[in-house]
Formats: sequence, structure tokens, C-alpha cells
Amino acid sequence: MPARPTVTAPADHMGHEAADQTSAGDRQQPAAPPDRPRQELFTALTDARAAPQRSLPDLAEAAGWPLAPAVRGVVLATPGETQRLAAVLGDSLVGMFAGRPCLLVPSPGPGPDARARLELPLRGRLAAVGHQVALKDTASSLRCALRLLALTPARHGPETRPVFVDDHLSTLILLQDEPLAQALAAQWLRPLAGLTPRQSERLEETLLAWLERGGAPEAAKALNVHPQTVRYRMRRLEKLFGPQLRDPRTRFELEMTLRSRRLMAQARTPHARQGRRTGRVITANFTPLAAERSARVNGL
Repeated sequence: MPARPTVTAPADHMGHEAADQTSAGDRQQPAAPPDRPRQELFTALTDARAAPQRSLPDLAEAAGWPLAPAVRGVVLATPGETQRLAAVLGDSLVGMFAGRPCLLVPSPGPGPDARARLELPLRGRLAAVGHQVALKDTASSLRCALRLLALTPARHGPETRPVFVDDHLSTLILLQDEPLAQALAAQWLRPLAGLTPRQSERLEETLLAWLERGGAPEAAKALNVHPQTVRYRMRRLEKLFGPQLRDPRTRFELEMTLRSRRLMAQARTPHARQGRRTGRVITANFTPLAAERSARVNGL
């Protein structure tokens, strides 16, 4: 019996081979180079050390970016989403700042509409939005957004909302210079230096709660102690600080000092249960992202 003829590969098989080769070639092609004009513009806006060869209007025109009078910095907890968000926002600039990818978004001005423009695309993502600044202060908006993101507990899910520097300005101001805050504490808390750490901690907590809440009953609720306990501690504080505790400026400085100490302690352990627990349990939720009230002058 004669040998059966060999069946050759059909034409469409050869087509698949060619397609496979083409797709493999596509995969081997290098990624598209970054948009150099937009990178130059981002650097010119965020790095004071940069010496651009062209003016900002020229750089913006070359980058196809509307040179807005004000911008906001945006930092995402998941840097890989930065490019995706930039595509959604449209007129944003992407670049590296402090070692991580960030966004610059033109700011149309204050108000709920401007905020909603960023809030909706960022929904479901943990991100920090910097305050609105003039172009010359762009780096400030990004620095504050980075700091706020570092203070924000990690959370994920569709209900996640971005945090805005505008809502936490006093917190960031108090955390801006830790050595300076420590010098302030050394100056104003000197009367507590002779106490044990536990005694000092209790009196600091009591004094801050009293300054913030406006009196013994309210401070007692915050500390979960009896009002008489607060009054006893306040009498002791009066003896330690003397007449200066009646001075409005002294009370303002003390509240600022105690708040900064509390915030710095929480910033070091942002995911820990807030506050050291000694003695009675403190139920006040002193979080670093709580809305800060302005200092009040309280009568003794």
C-alpha cells in the first residue's frame, strides 16, 4: 500500500504563527518615552533648585497644560493608580516628589464644586489632597498632602474617602517642626518636671481636656473620671503653675504645647490605639485627624 501523503499545515495555521510572532514583537517593543515637556513643567513647579531653560508659560504651552493661577497636590496611598487617576482628571500633571509619584491638579478656586471635582474620582481610594496654593508654592501643597497621608490610618473599600489638608490645617501646623514643639514643651511644662511620668501624664491629660472642653464637668466626661477628680487635679496644677495659669496667653501656649505633644505621639504610632492607658480608661477619641477647635480662654 503506497504511503499516505503528508498533510501540510493549513494557511490559517501559518497566519496564527505570524500573529504570534507579531504579538511577541509588540511585547518586546520598549515602552513609550515619558512626555518630556510635562515632566519638565512638573519639575519646574515643584523643585526650587531646578533652573528651567524656558519660562513657565512656554513650558505649559509645550506640555499642553492650562497654566492655572492655583493648583493642588494629590498623593495616593497606592502609587500604581496615579496614571489611571491622571487620565480621569484630564488636566493633571504626574511627576515624582519626595520619591513617590504625585499629581498636580489645576484648582478653580475654593468651594464645594471644586472639592467635588476631586472627591468623586478619588472615591474608593485612599488619597490626600493638598491645600490650594499659587504656582510658586506648589511644593508646599504636595508636602502637606504627603504628611497628611502618612498620618491617615490605612483603609480600603468603596466607602473610602480622600482626606483634604484643608480640614486638618491646625494639626499639620502643630506637627510641622518637632524640635521646635519639643522646645515649646520644655519651656511651658517645666513645672511638671519633678513629677513621676505617670503623674505628669495624668496632669497633662487633665489640663488639655480642661482647656479644650471648657471646664471640669466636660473634661471629666472626656477623661471618663469623676468631676471632683478633675477639680482636685486642677487645684494641683494651679499650685504648680501659679498665677500664670490665669493668663490667657499662657493657657493658649499650654494648649498648643499639649496638643502638639499628643499629635506627635500619635503620629509615631498611627495605627495603635490612641493614647497610653494608665489608671482609668480614657474614652475620648483623640485622633490625629480629629477636627481641631480653636483655643479657648477658660475661667478657673
